[in-house]
This record gives sequence, structure tokens and C-alpha cells, in this order.
Amino acid sequence: MKKIEILAPAGSFDSVIAAVRSGADAVYLGEKSFSARSSAKNFDDEELKKATAYCHIHGVKVYVTINTIVFDDELEKLKKAIISAAEADVDALIVQNIGVARLAHELVPELALHASTQMSIHTASGVKALYEMGFKRVVLAREMSKKEIEKCCEIPVELEVFVHGALCMCVSGQCYLSAMIGSRSGNRGACAQPCRLPFSVNNQKGGHALSLKDNSIVNYLGELQNMGVASAKIEGRMKRPEYVSAAVRACVEQRDFGFISDKTQEMLRGVFSRTGFTDAYYIGKTGSHMFGTRTKSDVVSADEKLFSAIRSSYKDEIGNVEITFDFTAKLGENPVLVASDGVHTVKKISDTVTEKAINRPLDKEKCEKQLKKTGSTAYNPTDVNINIDDNISIPLSVLNSLRREVLNELDTARSVVHNYKINRDYEIAFPKFTPPVEKTTRARVPQTKLSDAFKKCELVFVPLFADKRELVRLKNEGFNIGVEIPRGMFGREDTIAKKLSEMKEIGISDVLCNNLGALYIAKNLGFTLHSGFGMNFVNTLDLLWAEEYGIKDAELSFELDFKRINALGGNIPRGIISYGYLPLMLCRSCPVRGAGIECKSCKNQSKMKDRIGKQFLLKCDGNCTEVLNCDLLFVSDKQFLTFSTSFNIFRFTVENYVETVESLNESSLISMLKEKLTYGLYRRGVN
Repeated sequence: MKKIEILAPAGSFDSVIAAVRSGADAVYLGEKSFSARSSAKNFDDEELKKATAYCHIHGVKVYVTINTIVFDDELEKLKKAIISAAEADVDALIVQNIGVARLAHELVPELALHASTQMSIHTASGVKALYEMGFKRVVLAREMSKKEIEKCCEIPVELEVFVHGALCMCVSGQCYLSAMIGSRSGNRGACAQPCRLPFSVNNQKGGHALSLKDNSIVNYLGELQNMGVASAKIEGRMKRPEYVSAAVRACVEQRDFGFISDKTQEMLRGVFSRTGFTDAYYIGKTGSHMFGTRTKSDVVSADEKLFSAIRSSYKDEIGNVEITFDFTAKLGENPVLVASDGVHTVKKISDTVTEKAINRPLDKEKCEKQLKKTGSTAYNPTDVNINIDDNISIPLSVLNSLRREVLNELDTARSVVHNYKINRDYEIAFPKFTPPVEKTTRARVPQTKLSDAFKKCELVFVPLFADKRELVRLKNEGFNIGVEIPRGMFGREDTIAKKLSEMKEIGISDVLCNNLGALYIAKNLGFTLHSGFGMNFVNTLDLLWAEEYGIKDAELSFELDFKRINALGGNIPRGIISYGYLPLMLCRSCPVRGAGIECKSCKNQSKMKDRIGKQFLLKCDGNCTEVLNCDLLFVSDKQFLTFSTSFNIFRFTVENYVETVESLNESSLISMLKEKLTYGLYRRGVN
């Protein structure tokens, strides 16, 4: 059985060294411009080449993250970043944005693509979709259970699972809290981590309802390996090299020996912890025990004495590459040294001629001892063959020089693995979008009690799990009904597929999908596909892919501003949310349960308050909880008409007047609204 890969984070070159010398099989690091950890040091072109060469010499792979959403005005810069990664000879790109993947394939067809956890892949159907799109690896959502991961292992694509590090409260790729509060987008790598601040639920005093303990399922590495998981990923590109070293050593010990030593365990806990660790998602037992913050005792435990001890464990270079030396020296001839790592063979001939010894001749033992002095390199000479004449003399400096030369050339040979062919002449060009003369209105509602006003909508998306009889009634009464697949599909694929088949039987053909897994299921069942905001479509390349995939129209990300919306090209119809409490988080671990309130006593619609008194509504569907914005988004009719779009969406979530609203026009809605209104990010955009 192939050993599971230990994949380490590297926010700096010091962390690369710590990872490699501690036993990592691969590292992932950020490209300077497009990394989901923009606060990490990250790597420019030269630093990337240096890091990749160092890793490759040691037999360690390098994966580069270009895992953010990317706007059209950044695509030329993105092109340069992808080419730079290929020139550095990295082993794969980790991408969030489908448009980025599309461009990378055009520029460097042989460069492997890994789907970032920011793609929100949490079902086998999502994994299948990416496999069929040509991805080599899929990084699964952190919230998945063992059973859910096992199902994904049935698909012939590499899987990567986070085994240690920070847990975001929100499913990766679906968090807009930081963006909405301060324009610092998590999908752009600029998250300000507002979730770590105090949030209280239902008027309880105190609490950190959005702060989880760090994830640690290192003890289950054997299980993951047996299941067929390819890579065990450590989170932490923002953390110190000492953290990287401790986490890598813990994973290596668990994988290779079946346990973690007490010393390593102590180091791992001391170097960073939020009141301990949790394995709740993996074992399928979520609840209040998962929540934690960084306390004073956690900080004190990470003292300089601990860091110093960890640093000393990786201060010296490791000789992890076994090589053979063949040294030949004949009287009157030039000495020759040949080195081989089993793949590359290097031969060097000295300029010095071997002479007859006058005093002390060179013997095999001394020769072998000198050649084995490779301590500052990656190499370990396990087999040294000496073929020399008797009674000869060679200066030790000659042996040293030959050793350095062959090892330097071996470094060069090992540092380049791929030699990618790069399509540098590829031009990024799009067809211009022409919006329709008459724009339409759609609605997304949480229930089936609707007023006649909704009959004027081009489409009304109701919950997939609504009462089938109610859906038949709405159709018979003249409503244009589609269904929305829940954004959080964890463990419900089969149920969702069965329910969609029932929808087909009653004549419903339109489906709103917010992730690749939902699109894949609905497409295979023959439905008309409509992509939701959760797909994070923000550039024209995204829209071109959507059109190719068979999606009829796309709901754009609400992280786009007015200017960027209007600049999008392509032909596919597109729309924006123009009304609603925007969903800022999608949580599998419920903030209400985190506060100690169990489902039986929950009213299914709770409130959460931040430290300055703003209230965020919580909407639970029994599987996942959405955190809704405290202010109500509303785009006026006049403003909407200036958008280069095809339709707008009224997104109803918790409103109790859906069944009584007389009209969906501006004057009717405003008369019913008492909440503070916002333009969201449409005016100010995101960083």
C-alpha cells in the first residue's frame, strides 16, 4: 500500500526548510499575488524557483496555491503567475476558481491541477465532477466525516484531507463575513478573522459562537491511508516554522510507527492550540465541545524555550537522498568520480594527474572517508566504490573538489522534474456581453406560501425538500416553479437525487445549484441548470466554463462591484441578488449548539449578536446553518437598470410577509421594510 503523503504548509523559505528537514513529502506555498493566505510572506518568482529547487533536490514535491477568486482586470497578471509557477517547475497548482483552472490548462496543459478546499467540495458528486474535468487531486472540505470521505475514495482521483490545523466556522469558499464587515474577502486571501471575536447567541452573555478549536485527526492517519486518501494536509501557512516542524514530525511518527511520542505531542500542543484540539467532524459528533479560543495559558505554553528546542531539531541539513559513488584513480591518469541517485548519473574528471606517492600513499579507507563528507547536502552515500592503484598520491583538496562538483551537478539535475511546455502566446480575449432589452425578475423563497405577486416572476425557486403536494399546487396555480438544492449537501446526496427524481415526475425541470456536486447530480438527471452565488463566479472565464458545462444562466457572486459586473464578457445570461439578507456563512457546526442550546429547544431561527450589538439571523435547515447579514441588501430599480445583466433575484430567507406581499416592485417592498438597507459590496467592492 502506498504511504499517505505528509503535506506541509510553508509561508516562508524558513518554513520550507523546517518542513523538508522534519520529513515532509510535499509542501504547499503561496504565489505572491493570488494566495488564500495573503498575509503570509508568500513567494515571488525567484523565491519560488529557489524553494522548488530545494524541495526537488530532497525529493519533496511543491504545490503552489493560486486559490483565490480572480477578477477580469487581473487576468493578465494571473497569466504571468501561472507561467512563473511552470517556469519554477512546481508539481501542481492548487486553484479555487474554475476560470483560473481553465486558463492554467490553456497555458500549461501538462501542469497538474488540484482543486482547493475553497471550491467547497463536500460530496462524492463534487469529486466526480472535478475528476471528469481533468483535475488530478481534490482537497476535501474540513467538515466531512469518515463515512463521507470513504464514499469519495471510490472515485479514481487523488484526495487530500486536512489532518491538523485551524478550523474555520464556515465551509471554505462560502464565507463572506470578513468581506461584508470590512471589505477584506476570505475568497481573496484577505480574511480579517472576525469570527474569532466575541459573538453571543439568543441574548446569552459572552461566548465565542463562531470560534472552533483546531482540527486534529493525525491519530487517524492509518485509517485515512487504508481508505485510499493520498495526502494528509497540515494547515498553517500563517504560522511559524517551528509549528510546521512539530506538525510534520507528529504526522510522520503516526504514519510510520503508529503512534506519536509524548515529546512530539507536547511540542505540537505547546506550539499552537485553541484550548486543545477536536476530531468532531471526522467522527461525526459535533456540538459545544468543538468550540474554543486562544487563551493566556495557550500563549504562555508557546515560549521561546520550546521554539528553540524545535529549531534545534531541524537546524542541520538532512541527507535523505541515497547515492552511490564510484571513484577511480590510476597512476598517471586524471581521477574520476561518478555519482548516481538511481535516476541521474553525474561524472567528473579532475584536472590533476595522479602521481606516485613519496611519503604516505592514499588508501581506500581515507578516500572513502573523504568522499562521505556530504553533511551540508541532501545526499547520503550508502555505497562508495573505490578503484585506485597502490602507492599513489592525490591531494585531499582534489577529492573535495570532485565531490562538490558532482553533487552540485546532481542538484541541478534533480531540481528540474517536468520541463513544461508553456503556451506563452495564448491571448485572453472574450466575446462582449449584450444584455437583453427586457430584464426579468426571479425569487428564491424559503417556503411554499406565496402571494399572487410571485406569479409574475420568471422563476421562483422553492426548497427541494418542500412538500411535494404544495409544489403541485403552486404549479397548478400558475407559479413558475424551480427547486433549490441545499447549499450544504453533507451526507445527503442519495436523498437529494431521489428527491430530484420526484420533481421530474411532477414536471419541475429547473434547479438552482450552489456547488459542483449539486450541478453534477442535476445535470446527470437531465435538469435545466441554474448556478447560484455559491459558485463564486466572478470573471468571464468562469462564465465561459459555465456555458460549456451546460448551465443555462448564472447568479453572480455578490463580491463583485458595479464596475466589474458591467465589464464581464461571454454570452451566458447572468443576474445578481438585488434584495435579501445575504448569507455570510454556511456552517455545519451550528452556532446555537455551540452555545449549549440543543436542537430540541431551538426555535430554528435564532439570532447572534456581535460585540457592538449588531444582530445576525441564523437560519438552519437541519443539516447546516446559514449566518445572515444584519442589514438588508436592496438595489433600487433605477440602479439595477444600469447593470449589464439579464435578471435580478429577490432572495427571501426569514421574512414573514412573503405570502402577503402585493407586489415585488420597489415601492411595495420599501413600504414593508423597517430594517437598515445596504448596497452590500456592489459599491465598495472587496480587497
